[in-house]
Amino acid sequence: MGIKILELTTERVVGTMPVDGNTQPYGLLHGGASCVLAETLGSFAAAAHGHRIGRGIALGVDISATHHKAVRTGTVTGVATPAHAGRGVATYEIVITDDDGDRVCTARLTCMLRAA
Repeated sequence: MGIKILELTTERVVGTMPVDGNTQPYGLLHGGASCVLAETLGSFAAAAHGHRIGRGIALGVDISATHHKAVRTGTVTGVATPAHAGRGVATYEIVITDDDGDRVCTARLTCMLRAA
């Protein structure tokens, strides 16, 4: 997938992914690849939050994504921020943009938090 994590805190996780190699047969960024990026970033964020509160294992239980714009080339960037960071459940909004800063996808990931 070629995902690179650029920033990782309990309040924000940023990562990139190349479009090349992550396309569907029409040459567009695959929606599933966007979901992989979203789940990766949201899971890192949930694990960081969980680690801080003594529940460092984050298990994804729900993901949804809305695909707004097609992308054929370049790199997409995802930013995960908390919508809810509780003791047992954490939910993140992940906004994915293209090289021009246009929103490509909005995803939401919910993770269950467990002690290690």
